[in-house]
Amino acid sequence: MKSSRPIEPDFEFLLDFKDQQLIDLFKDLRTYILDLYPNCNELLYHTHALTAVFSISDKLSDAFCMLPIYTKHLNLGFNKGTLLKDPHKLLTGTGNLIRHIDVSKESDYRNPEVKALILEAITFAIKDMDKPTKSISKTISKIKKKE
Repeated sequence: MKSSRPIEPDFEFLLDFKDQQLIDLFKDLRTYILDLYPNCNELLYHTHALTAVFSISDKLSDAFCMLPIYTKHLNLGFNKGTLLKDPHKLLTGTGNLIRHIDVSKESDYRNPEVKALILEAITFAIKDMDKPTKSISKTISKIKKKE
């Protein structure tokens, strides 16, 4: 684990309401992604799921993957999963673009096939980006604070 980017406090507050196994998986998978692409931006959302989205810019449209944490499970989602090569048939889902891998243990993502898929998603996002970005290595919270 090389990454030392701290988790944003409002996100961590909400994360702490999840089961410890989900928290541990999320933190390890987040570190894994940040180690693979340290310059990515992390966009944080709290909608139907608590979600960290990893993008090559500060825009959701330039995201390459995401980690939505639901009540009882966690996914490694790929924003443009239907456009990625998936020779090992790892991705599931029925949406027009988004595909995901169910995560219940470290070996679900810490393997060469998933690493290759994440790296392909990064490469695809870079090639697909409209214009270069100056935003790198930032955490951008979209979580609305309760007042």
